[in-house]
Amino acid sequence: MIELKHATVFDAFRDSAQRYARLPFLHIPQETAQAYDVPAGTWTYDETLAEVERLAGIYRRAGYGHGHRAGLLLENRPAFFLHWLALNSLGISTVPINADMRSSELEYLVDHSEICVAVTLPDRTGDLRSAAGKMGRELVIATPETIAELGDAPFRPRHAGTPGVDTECGLLYTSGTTGRPKGCVLPNEYYLLAGEWYNRIGGMCIVRPGEERLITPLPMVHMNAMACSTMAMILAGSCIVPLDRFHPKTWWQSVRESRATIIHYLGVMPPMLMGAEPSPSDREHQVRFGFGAGVDKRLHAPFEARFGFPLLEAWAMTETGMGAVVIANREPRHVGTACFGRPEPEVEVRVVDDAGKDVGADVPGELLVRAAGPNPRRGFFREYLRDPDATAEAWAGGWFHTGDVVTRDAAGYCYFVDRKKSVIRRSGENIAAVEVESVLRQHPLVRQVAVAAAPDPVRGDEVLACVIPAEPIGADRTASAAADITAFCLQHLAYYKAPGYVAFVDSLPLTATQKLQRGELKALARGLPGTPGCVDTRHLKKRH
Repeated sequence: MIELKHATVFDAFRDSAQRYARLPFLHIPQETAQAYDVPAGTWTYDETLAEVERLAGIYRRAGYGHGHRAGLLLENRPAFFLHWLALNSLGISTVPINADMRSSELEYLVDHSEICVAVTLPDRTGDLRSAAGKMGRELVIATPETIAELGDAPFRPRHAGTPGVDTECGLLYTSGTTGRPKGCVLPNEYYLLAGEWYNRIGGMCIVRPGEERLITPLPMVHMNAMACSTMAMILAGSCIVPLDRFHPKTWWQSVRESRATIIHYLGVMPPMLMGAEPSPSDREHQVRFGFGAGVDKRLHAPFEARFGFPLLEAWAMTETGMGAVVIANREPRHVGTACFGRPEPEVEVRVVDDAGKDVGADVPGELLVRAAGPNPRRGFFREYLRDPDATAEAWAGGWFHTGDVVTRDAAGYCYFVDRKKSVIRRSGENIAAVEVESVLRQHPLVRQVAVAAAPDPVRGDEVLACVIPAEPIGADRTASAAADITAFCLQHLAYYKAPGYVAFVDSLPLTATQKLQRGELKALARGLPGTPGCVDTRHLKKRH
């Protein structure tokens, strides 16, 4: 069992700052600096610690402390790291806010999370103020430039005692199947165990203290970047290199310029990189391994052969953290088979059918996981905020129900098959079908709607909306009607959640009791793109 050496994330960072003072902690490549309009360059551990302590003093003097929650809408800018560590030092939980969120999403998050302060990009202050006003929430708003004039904390009782391993460190929202995202309460233990696990897993995933430079295009609103990548580097006294996002044309330039030794990837990335013409410079980098999930089985081996390093496939969820992570970090990795490794002794695994009975080798079933030992929830999320029923359901029978369908061979290796839940995974983002449906139903042209995943060769999934129109729509109006429906969705939800296809249909697959048959809808959606009545609206989905 992994023993923790620190009580909080800040304690771990301060310890590394004392041991690795002049080594780099945070590196901002030129391209990312230009995208964010921030200086390029490197923050050393001691420079970072000094700024973190300055910010902590500002929060403390304004009355914020143990038990409060603070929203950060700062993307992957250096300010996110600085404010997160400062907040954590005071026992304040960080709630990362996705910059792609629109009005209804912000209103829900501000209300549900009960944040009392938010630090945001200047052009989003109005959106947050509007969201708080509409929900009747008192919210102090600042930007990194105005933080010195931070308004006093609204009166809310603070927790007694000193922040520790059980103190809430972060509240991360994840899409489920019940419409609104769930808030995963993540204590310091969750983050610390993630970093400790990464530094001890070994095999082909060896982390060298004080030497690594980990580059990631993943957003800090996700557990992978915030809890896995960053914590691994903090505990190793090494450097995190956050990008604003994945740019396939300049990816290798950023990798080389940053001298990255580890990359974190999503399944959407290898196809784009393999799509470029082979070059003599393909192996001109210092990368030792990639850590990620979802690489196309057909591209796994060709990618490694071309670029000269292994892509180590792993499995985890926001809810499980590293309490039940599985990774193919040792041979045989079964490259090209969707294998994500064999569980370590610290992780217990079951694969069950719909009745909850264990299935045999190589038979698909739902993956159930828990931590071995006396505390099966060690390293997992604490709970879904304000949703005890959903928490209990997820842990039914003492096992966490992942909603992922896998197979397990006779030797114990696990292979990803599909997602059991009605969640669409587009370019690494989990999208709840029912959340998109709830918005689309508000459009006057929509009488009934159901949303499912359509295959996309680049993004994995694309959002497809099957719409029964409220009035007849002739062939000459389908394109404009689909565009209007998509534009409406873009006003209320993040761009990636909007339909990339709108298919006008006469009926939806329903049961005898008029319940939507998600399985049949999923099969239907796969064949709709390219057919009459199905309009491609992907060109309308653009980041703001």
